[in-house]
Amino acid sequence: QMMADNGAEVIKIEPPGEGEPARHLGHRSADGVSIWFRNTHRGKKSVVLDLKNPAGVEAFLKLAETADVVVEAFRPGVVDRLGVGYAAVAARNPRIVYASVAAFGQTGPEAQRPAHDIAIEALAGVVSLNLGNDGKPTNPHMQVADLAGSLTALAGVLMALYRREKTGRGDRVDVSMQDATMAWLPNLVGPVFAEDRAPRVKEERTTGGAAFFALYETADGRHVSLGGVEAKFVRNLLTALGRPDLIAVAAEPPGVAQEPVKAFLRATFLTKTRAEWEAWFADKDVCFAPVLDLREAFHQPQVAAREMLVRDADGNLHIGLPIKFADEPGRLDPVLPALGQHSAEILAGIGLAAEEIAAVTKRG
Repeated sequence: QMMADNGAEVIKIEPPGEGEPARHLGHRSADGVSIWFRNTHRGKKSVVLDLKNPAGVEAFLKLAETADVVVEAFRPGVVDRLGVGYAAVAARNPRIVYASVAAFGQTGPEAQRPAHDIAIEALAGVVSLNLGNDGKPTNPHMQVADLAGSLTALAGVLMALYRREKTGRGDRVDVSMQDATMAWLPNLVGPVFAEDRAPRVKEERTTGGAAFFALYETADGRHVSLGGVEAKFVRNLLTALGRPDLIAVAAEPPGVAQEPVKAFLRATFLTKTRAEWEAWFADKDVCFAPVLDLREAFHQPQVAAREMLVRDADGNLHIGLPIKFADEPGRLDPVLPALGQHSAEILAGIGLAAEEIAAVTKRG
């Protein structure tokens, strides 16, 4: 999606029948389109190919001859069995950058194990960090493993394309969602690497143990966050609240030692509503933020200024482009492909006749 937003021609290969599963999942907008599909497939082209048909495989390989990148997310070995794996594609196009994103990557004892995001987060230790008020693990509310895997793949693809400019050859990019998720944990592995123990979640610096990196309830049952443990922010807030005596306590290690500060802040934040605290903090140099729900988050002036919520000409909402180029900005193309919409156009472009196109796009 990010490559499509920034000018790449992205051809989505879909199977006959239902096509891409995201077409049919989750909430739908007024026109009946899945919101998830709209925000992951805008600006792409759709070609239906039956990869269980030798002619469909040949059509895929012909397409790959003209491509810069192939991305696939089957279980390891599937693309080779189908005849569209890296070796087959690279034999036709040595410049190809072929990215495989799998739950556990292409190697290792778990490579064939099925898993979606929450299972990977569980195995990567991330779920253990998401504790409810009862102290038990709760569902992570963002697909960290899916996103880490895809963004790691994007980085790998771009590095491989840059290397290709130097060498003339492409490469195979093997991305494990588990690897990628664990690579996002440097801020949390301190107790594991330094003391060979699991984090005590409610006592560690970024997961509840630091008074100035925590959430607090307000008088109206809403919440606010403090997110800066630097001495200047601690000093600024505790002085403004008339408790400079707690500055030294806030410098103690996270956990039990900081409880007096946390107790004071809990009681203090309960004295005003969230809106009143927002007004009070307006002229304070402190890392403070209200805890917004997702609707509130998308309707902030800052989000509007950065064009991260975009309404197209038909009134449909889109998440905007997070990378802002100065000289060649990306362009959000709201057009969504119908299943197989571009099959005839693109397959004819690689030399297939109409009857061949019909044969490779419809099973049976």
